[in-house]
Amino acid sequence: MNADTPAIAIDRVQFRYGRPGPRRRDIPLVLKDISLSVAAGDILCLLGPSGCGKTTLVNLIMGVDVPTSGTVRVLGETAPFRTARARIGFMPQDDALYEDVTAEENLRFFAALYGVKGEHLARRMDELFAFVRLQRHRKKLVHDYSGGMKRRAEIARGLVHDPKVLFLDEPTTGLDPQTRANVWEYIQRLQKQKNMTIFLTTHYMDEAEVCSQVVIMDHGKIVAHDTPENLKHQYTGTEVDVTCAQTEPLESALQERDVPYRKDKNKLMFHTKKASAALEILSAHRGEIMDFEVKSGTLNEVFLAITGKEIRE
Repeated sequence: MNADTPAIAIDRVQFRYGRPGPRRRDIPLVLKDISLSVAAGDILCLLGPSGCGKTTLVNLIMGVDVPTSGTVRVLGETAPFRTARARIGFMPQDDALYEDVTAEENLRFFAALYGVKGEHLARRMDELFAFVRLQRHRKKLVHDYSGGMKRRAEIARGLVHDPKVLFLDEPTTGLDPQTRANVWEYIQRLQKQKNMTIFLTTHYMDEAEVCSQVVIMDHGKIVAHDTPENLKHQYTGTEVDVTCAQTEPLESALQERDVPYRKDKNKLMFHTKKASAALEILSAHRGEIMDFEVKSGTLNEVFLAITGKEIRE
């Protein structure tokens, strides 16, 4: 694989469940014409409501399933990745560690599945337990670990064979804010130190904010794909709350620009598509302004704007 080859390349993929045969054509497609490219070293976040096809797409990229049509390539190899599979790591949402043995014994077991052994394994375990800060706890039973310690041990397990691509399925679900922050510190260190490609799913929009790319799926299709900043610029705007000594001059300026606003006594609230437009208005009337607050759009607003607010079952 040369430097220009994407770590993950998906081209016009469609997928439906069921065994091959004429009746399979009557089964609805779960994935519809999916194309996606992830460069080496990127962190991509996959978002979408329940039932949109996220899990199916991850299974295809992991080589668990093969597409009905189209191609999936990981590290330059077409699914089912007989060679590339050994360079793919996975951290599931639910703990996959055996709780009745130590963290060290867990790593030895999973390392053996990839043929990692001997002095190489010993060095690798030292590196990983240091990386996730579990050196003093490596010989404890996993059963005695806290939730945060288990997630850190899961990261070590997923990295034991030194993968080039790492899949993280909701890696911080159920963790307290401090542990979430620590897990994300590890994820970002992996990207910077190892140039590792990381593909993750999450329901925490603040986590998606720090990713290189965000993909939003709905009804089996990719409906948005860009950087977090570009998505916010495209689908949200800037909210401004202004407290004025006199509201009339600012009201006149908003009316001249056809900017809708709400008024509550001496406070005005308005929305602009670009932050620069809001700052221009505020600057021109700074003499009347007593206080103001500017709020940028969020990925949560982007997600709701694209997928709607209806709860999915």
